[in-house]
Amino acid sequence: MEKRVGSVLILILNYENVQIMNEIISKHASIIIGRQGLSRYNGMSIISLILEGTTDEIGSLSGQLGRLPGIEVKSVVLKFKDNEKN
Repeated sequence: MEKRVGSVLILILNYENVQIMNEIISKHASIIIGRQGLSRYNGMSIISLILEGTTDEIGSLSGQLGRLPGIEVKSVVLKFKDNEKN
C-alpha cells in the first residue's frame, strides 16, 4: 500500500482519558515522525502529530483517538511520491 504523509491535531478538553490516549499514540509510534504539544492553552491542551504511513495506519490512529471522550481529533492526509523529479 502506498505511503502518505499526514498530520493529526488532538485537542484535549478533558484529561480523564489522557493515559489511554498516550497508550494509543505509543502503539502507533512507527508512523510518528514528529510530535509537538501545547499544554493548558485556555484550559485545554493541544498535541500535533506529523505522520508517515498508509491510509489504514493513519486512519487507525485517528479513529482510535477520536472515539475517546473529551478528546477531539482532526486529520489531514496527503499523497506524495518518494524521490519524484519534476
